[in-house]
Amino acid sequence: MTDFQHIRLALAREPGHPNGDPGNGWDIVAPLDAGGRLDLRACRAEPERCHVRRFVDGETLATGRLHHGVGDRWRLDLDGRDDLDARGFRLGEERFVVGEYVSILSADDSAHTYVVERVGPVAGGPERAGAS
Repeated sequence: MTDFQHIRLALAREPGHPNGDPGNGWDIVAPLDAGGRLDLRACRAEPERCHVRRFVDGETLATGRLHHGVGDRWRLDLDGRDDLDARGFRLGEERFVVGEYVSILSADDSAHTYVVERVGPVAGGPERAGAS
């Protein structure tokens, strides 16, 4: 069984947020390879373990699943919230290492940059984004 990681992404500096915003971001539960990249094979083997959580002002807006699709596209699919669904920009190529930056396209196609704030093993209990 592959070890899954809890990845915390916090909004990086952008117009309107000159200092970033650690209360605005994503929690992702997914397997990473030795280089810190999403492990596609492990995601496909255990898709039910790949979770996401969208939060703003530290409050959960929605939770859902991380999906890999055609054309190496990764989708952050939030349950019942098509207006909040997002997709990663080259997410499969990104390294989820503290301090690295990741771009995510929101449902309205606006791009936002997030900094990897922390990465660590998923704590015991149900593997839900934000659960560690």
